[in-house]
Amino acid sequence: MSFKGAKLVWHNGQMIPWKEATVHVMTHALHYGSSVFEGIRVYKTSKGLKTFRLTDHIQRLFNSALIYRIEIPYEQLTLVEVCKKVILANELMKGAYIRPIVFRGLGNVGLVPKENDPINVSIAAWEWGPYLGANALEKGVDVCVSSWQRVAPNTLPALAKAGGNYLSSQLISAEAKRLGFAEGIALDTNGMVSEGAGENLFIIRDKQIYTPPSASSILTGITRDSVMQLASQLNLKVREELIPREMLYLADEAFFTGTAVEITPIRSVDRIKIGQGHRGPITKQLQDIFFGLFNGDTEDNHGWLEDLDENLADSTSHI
Repeated sequence: MSFKGAKLVWHNGQMIPWKEATVHVMTHALHYGSSVFEGIRVYKTSKGLKTFRLTDHIQRLFNSALIYRIEIPYEQLTLVEVCKKVILANELMKGAYIRPIVFRGLGNVGLVPKENDPINVSIAAWEWGPYLGANALEKGVDVCVSSWQRVAPNTLPALAKAGGNYLSSQLISAEAKRLGFAEGIALDTNGMVSEGAGENLFIIRDKQIYTPPSASSILTGITRDSVMQLASQLNLKVREELIPREMLYLADEAFFTGTAVEITPIRSVDRIKIGQGHRGPITKQLQDIFFGLFNGDTEDNHGWLEDLDENLADSTSHI
């Protein structure tokens, strides 16, 4: 992929050129996956540039770090401000994707880090379109059920958005693409539906919306939560229930959610057509109310959209 518009990265309190945002080969996170991160969208709205649920994302970043006993050396509010600063410093005024990452740096080479080993914090941003392709939001995508399962409870914590957890996602997504699909869906260790490689999953059957519960080894996504709240505004009930694999094939509609994929319809699973084989009416309703937050058609009743303060645009100052 191309990191379009990326010129500067905030690293440990200082804005530095993109090409200088490097780490030592003995960085702990490279060897052991000891990082936590987030993905946040910035939209060009009818009322200017807005971040989407930025504060909630940073809160989850701190929650993930807590699970892995990583002490982030900055306050949450500071990192919220830095995310906005990075957008302005890179002049990403058409919208963007923000990637904050916290990782264990160059210190003890052993598996268990020492208390005084450095914790690094970096925040980058760039322009990023639809994750699964330009036409995916309208036409949907073809997916498969992966042979790789999600991690079992009490192995890796699925509620943490941690770098090491995504080794599982790489296997799921790579297998799907190798077989000619856009993405893969994983089952949990009990054989029930979990989530996509990097996306939460919803299905619709008989006008009822279903999504796997947190106990199905999913990351409880912020876009997932947003869709559930927006569905309530449409008087649509979402049921968090265990979903057997075959229910995917019997669905009238299905879709992925996530910061990268937003709300992407699924048109087939394992070459079995879902519904009419294209975006269904309830999926479109949810897309309309979701994207309406950014074009002005949907009132932001939850305070999800946050302004960017142009006074943060001075990229030479430290935070």
